[in-house]
Amino acid sequence: MTCDGGRPSEPARLGAIAARVRDAEPGLGAVRLVCVDGPAGSGKTTLAERLAERLRADGWVVAVLHLDDLYEGWSGLGGVWDRVESQVLGPLREGAAGRWQRYDWGTGAFAEWHDLPVPEVLVLEGCGAAPAAVDPRAALRLFVEAPPRLRLRRGVARDGEQLRAEWVRWQVHEAAHFATERTRERADLVLDGTAPVQP
Repeated sequence: MTCDGGRPSEPARLGAIAARVRDAEPGLGAVRLVCVDGPAGSGKTTLAERLAERLRADGWVVAVLHLDDLYEGWSGLGGVWDRVESQVLGPLREGAAGRWQRYDWGTGAFAEWHDLPVPEVLVLEGCGAAPAAVDPRAALRLFVEAPPRLRLRRGVARDGEQLRAEWVRWQVHEAAHFATERTRERADLVLDGTAPVQP
């Protein structure tokens, strides 16, 4: 599948992806940082969780952080990276635990804090997880994609018809973000979010 006329995407093969993570040098202190980026509804969360399971089965200490917990609501794509840097990546680079504050979508405010002990692998998942600023530190940058209509259907099915307009607005914001950051072009792997994840 090719969503933007560039290189075609490929099915996610967990074994091959896990091998690339294992072979990579840590770039964030002692941590191998895996960035799972792509538009909302493309299948990033599923891939991130499956990859973490695979690496843990191989004996690695893996943490998964979802940017959905850090966005400041539907308008939060633009400001999330400052929090990722200050609350998570900065401390981990220095060998210290991260500590991040969860955004509560129901109340519209930041809520409790969560500790993130130093892992061997951090899987950072979400739209905006692989900006150019992270390139020198990322062990692997994955871009997961799927057609816009399918992504919108998935999002509305998950969040409810009452949030369709928010999803449509988010798609506009994320497209502008990806164009500015050239996220797909810079990714190490472009993966097809419509294909089953392979072992």
